[in-house]
Amino acid sequence: MRVRLLGTAAGGGFPQWNCACSMCQRAGSPGVPPRSQDGIAVSADNSGWYLFNASPDLRAQILATPALRAGPGPRDTPIRGILLTDAELDHTLGLVTLREAADLRVWTSAPVLDALSSVFPLCGMLTSYADWSWTAVRDRGSIKLPGLRVTMAAVSGKRPRYAAGEPAAPGWVVAYRIEDEASGARLVYAPCLAEWSPAFDELLTGANVVILDGTFYSADELAGHTGRPATPGAGVSTPMGHLPIAGPDGSLHKISERPGTRWIYTHLNNTNPLLAADSPQRGRVIAAGAAVLDDGTELRV
Repeated sequence: MRVRLLGTAAGGGFPQWNCACSMCQRAGSPGVPPRSQDGIAVSADNSGWYLFNASPDLRAQILATPALRAGPGPRDTPIRGILLTDAELDHTLGLVTLREAADLRVWTSAPVLDALSSVFPLCGMLTSYADWSWTAVRDRGSIKLPGLRVTMAAVSGKRPRYAAGEPAAPGWVVAYRIEDEASGARLVYAPCLAEWSPAFDELLTGANVVILDGTFYSADELAGHTGRPATPGAGVSTPMGHLPIAGPDGSLHKISERPGTRWIYTHLNNTNPLLAADSPQRGRVIAAGAAVLDDGTELRV
């Protein structure tokens, strides 16, 4: 199974266009590479590829990835479908980039599909351009892809801001376990994780590689970065739907309890000190057995 890290930054990318924080000002300097918004591509045969999330940076990500470029025919594409972890703009707006596709399949949870059908009606807009199919998958439901078996699992009920009036449901954010049917290798992709629940722990069973939510290094990381008056929950990562890395309940502590798995942090916010290779926080993450990889990195799982 081949896995390409198309983007590794949180919404807005890195540097963020409207931010002059100390970290954004370092973007592009040695050891602090710019990053596009989060998403991966997966293939069992290096021929047909499936995108997990579709960020606003998708066109540039595709063109930067030879395996995803058009061909061999004049209108052929190796992209076969898209699986969405949530309905956030930074994970769905890239679908518009794919509107020229003759036919694509999209899989996601029922709450996400409902939001994209009504509140933010991407489904109808894109289907008017081409014959796309949209499938809602139940919690712990399976998706059969060529050479791959994918399991979807609900991990959070955090709704996008534009869908705040929609019904609460646990499947607003999901994670995926992707298993290579030939080798049995397993990858878990969870770029947005509000808590490390027993259900998520179960999803990790037998995982060789986990691409994990690394949005914020610490729970109070946002404090002092916005330049705006304080609001309830401001500067706190957990209400935003992201488990911090550090701290007694952070993901780094959980990782230390699971040796033998390769851990990779993604969805890094522009305030996250892990963006800098020389930061002491990056050193702690590496010492714990996890990694922060650049956009464009390809993994063989």
